[in-house]
Amino acid sequence: MSKAAGGRAPLGRIVALRIVLFAAIAMLAQLVAVLAEYGRDPDNMARLVLEQETEELARGLSLRAGRLGYELPHEIAARYGVAESGYLARVRTAQGVVLFSHCDDACTQHFLPLDLNPPSFWLRIMAPGYPLSFAGGRTVEIGHRDAFIEIAVTGDPQGAIWSVLAHEVLDHMVLPMSLTLIFVLGATLLSIRAALRPVTAAARQAERLDPLSPDARLEAAGMPREIAQLAGAVNRSYARTRELMNAQKLFTSAIAHEIRTPLAVIRLELESIDHPAARRTLGELDELTHFVEQMVMLARLEAADRSGFTPVPLDEIGRDIVGTLAPIVYARGARIGFEETDNPCVPGTASLIKDAVRNLIENALRHAGPGVSILVRTDDGPGISVIDDGRGFDPDPVPGEATDPPGHYRRAGGLGIGLEIVRRIAALHGGRLEITRLAPHGTKARLAFAAPVTPAPS
Repeated sequence: MSKAAGGRAPLGRIVALRIVLFAAIAMLAQLVAVLAEYGRDPDNMARLVLEQETEELARGLSLRAGRLGYELPHEIAARYGVAESGYLARVRTAQGVVLFSHCDDACTQHFLPLDLNPPSFWLRIMAPGYPLSFAGGRTVEIGHRDAFIEIAVTGDPQGAIWSVLAHEVLDHMVLPMSLTLIFVLGATLLSIRAALRPVTAAARQAERLDPLSPDARLEAAGMPREIAQLAGAVNRSYARTRELMNAQKLFTSAIAHEIRTPLAVIRLELESIDHPAARRTLGELDELTHFVEQMVMLARLEAADRSGFTPVPLDEIGRDIVGTLAPIVYARGARIGFEETDNPCVPGTASLIKDAVRNLIENALRHAGPGVSILVRTDDGPGISVIDDGRGFDPDPVPGEATDPPGHYRRAGGLGIGLEIVRRIAALHGGRLEITRLAPHGTKARLAFAAPVTPAPS
């Protein structure tokens, strides 16, 4: 996954945050509507306050040995246990026995007479509007015994109305909407996850697509229609890209083949001229011929087929190429050697791997400086390395640290094709080219392959 994609929030999180945001806005709007609705009906608010306050007072009732008793709950003692608080209360039985009273003459003024059989509920508004001023009562049952609780509120100085509003909002808005939000959010996230599963699978397929493979494509089977359309567009884009690449390869290969014959004729003519300038021109012509050969090799490489890969022993490749190039290396005043391991095998084409190692050796021979020592070494990585003790490269201030291709490696092949060929060969074999600076001087170029294979029985 790319860094840009890794830094973006997933779609599920974006949708979840937006659902929560709009749910919060909806809850706020509904809260305003609820407050406005209750605010327009003070009589209904008085009824709700009466129900809540009598319910709180009823918690102090008890039944022991068949007799009713009462103790004021400490939570509401600040209202009904303090004189002149603006709140009056009386708790009595249906027969008129007073269990609790927080009033004197006011009880006679506001409450029903004790000798009256009380109704199950009554309410009288003493002053219309806000703040609330009312008196009322209701019957509560405890152990099959009835008790009658009466209250009177004058001006609601302690704001019992806000407790009622909070209770109403919590019971009738917050809890139901929260449950709805949880179910909606869960269903939405599950739906998004199910809908994006084919997209994730397609992205993984796209990451694994091999541009060198002629049949690289996204499989659209089992995808929803919209995702299948995207996969089809990607496949068509890949097909157009392959057509352009094939046309470019054909053009490059044709030009390289056409140039070969004139170069050979020019070389024959120059060899017949006995002049120092002709000798110098022959050297430059050899560089150009080498470049053309590498272009042909590059075109051949792009058309390579992985299906024909066989186990290639790296020790044999190293030993072979060192033996082949040793006379050329010694003729230029350099040295070359080979160091083998346990002959690891990798799947591939022996001739292509040999071409890659040859390019690295020729590069070191040309650009590492006079009298260079070259060592070809295999390892169990598996890999094969070309190590020289030449002038190395700059910049890379930390010895032993891999870096971008150094200067003399960038000039491999004289015109920059050799190193690209090595890279393409490594990629074709599922590997990579690693170039490292050595201390105090020198360069290590290593072909690192993906995994070893067991050689076929002879």
